[in-house]
Amino acid sequence: MKKAVVFLILSLIILTGCSRDKAAILFNHDKITPENVMNYSFKFQPNERIYYLVIIPKKIKTQSINIQVIKLDNKYMRHGYNLYWSYTAPLKDDEMYYYDDYVVISQTGAYIMKVYSGDNPTKTLCETQFFVE
Repeated sequence: MKKAVVFLILSLIILTGCSRDKAAILFNHDKITPENVMNYSFKFQPNERIYYLVIIPKKIKTQSINIQVIKLDNKYMRHGYNLYWSYTAPLKDDEMYYYDDYVVISQTGAYIMKVYSGDNPTKTLCETQFFVE
């Protein structure tokens, strides 16, 4: 399992060109494995499982992370934000550098997934935009 996590972290660093201390989120249509990590996507259909992988290369001190999905709401011409989904994910000792799960979104639109540290909910570890069309 450690080899898979190291492979995913190295793949992300190579793909994004980011430094090692930044967290990131990968989205996929299928459950993320070392074989399909390169098949990432940002566009999904309504009511489809959106698998995501949060990679945290720098060890955090907390035992949980807070995940929020925010919908960009342009209905009222104010470019507002609506909290669509929120979850506090406990991190096990063997998952301190990553977390994977899925979310199902039924409404079309543009969304942002944000990940916060459990001990400091004002500190954003990473955020990524995706679309449900």
